[in-house]
Amino acid sequence: MKEILKDLNKAFENKVRLGIMSALVVNDYLDFNTLKELLDVTDGNLASHLKSLEKSKYISFKKEFLDRKPNTKYAATDEGKDAFVKHIKAIEQLLK
Repeated sequence: MKEILKDLNKAFENKVRLGIMSALVVNDYLDFNTLKELLDVTDGNLASHLKSLEKSKYISFKKEFLDRKPNTKYAATDEGKDAFVKHIKAIEQLLK
């Protein structure tokens, strides 16, 4: 049991962060507004969770302009994908 628990990652304990990573792992990238609508969260709430995942180097971002409007795209890093898959596998093991 202890072996399984060590693979649970605190970064993904929050449902918003879990949702962000779930969405980014299955998509090449998503922009801020798409994530906000998908997760049904406020700008500030999403921004704080994105910053936390950025600090952990689990996601990366790219800023650009579309029709003179700023647009930020987010993607899961390889490190983030690996950590997330490990976390999900630990949860699956706990459920068995």
